[in-house]
Amino acid sequence: MSGRAAPAHASGQAPLLGIGQVLARLQPEFPDLTPSKLRFLEEQRLVLPARTAAGYRKFSTADVERITLVLSMQRDHYLPLKVIRAHLEAIDAGDTPALPGATDARGFLGARRFARDELISAARAPRGLLDEAVAASLMSPAEPYDDEALGVLKALAALREVGIEPRHLRGLRAAAERDAALIDRALAPSRRPDAAGKARVSERAAELAAQLETVRAEAVRSALARLAR
Repeated sequence: MSGRAAPAHASGQAPLLGIGQVLARLQPEFPDLTPSKLRFLEEQRLVLPARTAAGYRKFSTADVERITLVLSMQRDHYLPLKVIRAHLEAIDAGDTPALPGATDARGFLGARRFARDELISAARAPRGLLDEAVAASLMSPAEPYDDEALGVLKALAALREVGIEPRHLRGLRAAAERDAALIDRALAPSRRPDAAGKARVSERAAELAAQLETVRAEAVRSALARLAR
C-alpha cells in the first residue's frame, strides 16, 4: 500500500508527524503502542498515513485521532478489528454509529471516567453495592471507573431489585476465568512476540470470547424455556 503523498506544509496547517512523534503523543495513554503496531494498523487499512518522497510515513492530526479511536476501542471494549474497521467505514461515510459505552463515535475520544462516588451516583446504586460487587470479584476496586463499570453497576442494581445479589453471582467470575483459560490454550500455538502478532492474537481472542458469549446466552435461553414449561 503506497499511502497518500505527503503534502507540503502550509502556513496555518498543523505539521505532519513522524512515527516517533506519534509514539511520544500516544504512549503515555497506550504504553504497548510500538512502531510495529502502527505499521500493523496501516496494513489493516485502519489508518492511511501520508508518505514522503523517500517513503517515510507522516501522520496528520486526524490520523492521530483515528489511531486513538482504534486503540481505545480495542482496550476499552475488546472489539475485533473487523468490527472496528466497519465502524470506521461508517464514520467515513458520514454516519455516527454508536458502540457500547458511547452515544456516538466521538464518545471514544473523550471516554468518561468516574471516581467511586461519581460512579455510584451515576448508576443510582445503593452505596454498599459497589463494595459487594468488588468482594464478589465482579468489579475492580481501582479508580477511575469507566462506562463499562457504570453499565455493570447499573445491571447489578437492577438485579438487586429482584433479589439477585452480587454474592449470588460469584460463579460468573470463575466461569469467566475458565473461558479465558480455554481461549488462552486455543491461541497458544499462534502466539508471536512481535507487536503485530500480539495484535492479531488479541483480535482473535475477542472474537472467540464473543462466540462463547453467544453459546452461553443460548444455553441460558434454553434453560429458561425449560423452566417455563
